Amino acid sequence: MSGRAVVIGDALIDELRDGTGVREFVGGAALNVAVGLSRLGVPTTLVAMVGDDDAGGRIRQYLADFGVELLATEGPHGTARAVSERSAGGEPTYAFNTAAWERRIRFGDAQRAAFADAPIVVVSCFRFDDAEQTDEMLDAVAGRPLAIDPNPRTGMLHDGDAFVQGFERAAAGASLVKVGEDDATMLYSEPLDTLRTRLIDLGAAAVLATYGAGGAAIDAAGDTVTAPIADLPGRIVDTMGAGDAAFAATIAGMMSTVPSTRDEWGAVLDQAMDAAAATCRFEGALLRLPSALKAMDLDALGT
Repeated sequence: MSGRAVVIGDALIDELRDGTGVREFVGGAALNVAVGLSRLGVPTTLVAMVGDDDAGGRIRQYLADFGVELLATEGPHGTARAVSERSAGGEPTYAFNTAAWERRIRFGDAQRAAFADAPIVVVSCFRFDDAEQTDEMLDAVAGRPLAIDPNPRTGMLHDGDAFVQGFERAAAGASLVKVGEDDATMLYSEPLDTLRTRLIDLGAAAVLATYGAGGAAIDAAGDTVTAPIADLPGRIVDTMGAGDAAFAATIAGMMSTVPSTRDEWGAVLDQAMDAAAATCRFEGALLRLPSALKAMDLDALGT
């Protein structure tokens, strides 16, 4: 597949608080995936809500720095912000502002034109519990291959049952669905292995399941491939963005050569695990590759 991928979802400021102080990063799951795809050589457009304020300006500049086009809905409450507290192990807990809680994306002519030309449309951290917004999104992307990561957040979830209904409508027939253990617990109160089967039965062509320290698996074409976490040098600094990195790398691998065999899916999954592990060796959610551990990662400057 060639052409400009389009990512739909969140863009925000991540405010990190821990024992060393407070730092801010440009983030959001969808933004992380869009930037990750661009870093992996895939031209990408992001469709998201961004405020007309200083924080929104930072997001716009950040996306421009990484070559990502932005088609923005102006946020009536300003730019979304997530305040995260870090534990000693690096796992974050989040609190969100009003802009994040009330996020709303509009799908106008520019967005629909981008979807029409896209080889794949990626949806991450979308407000699936807003039925009207979900209807508009699905109508706008009708007929395009979809890659979906529900990425529900406790601080932004209005209605769990409605979210599941919207998510499953999008996941049925999707080219790829990514889910993790937290998604299975929060949305379904069931093990991730059970959710994998449910999504395949719904009609998802491939399911990427991430198990944190337990590695990941891809179910596709009636087969399953698994991979452990990648063994890379250095300590884990921050797990934020690891799932987004794995998702972006999987999509990029599928666009490079559409996998059809167990070995091809295995190669895609190995690349995803490499990206996730390398990303965890740096603070923030910017996708890194193992090469960043061997020499200065110039893209870390100014983020």
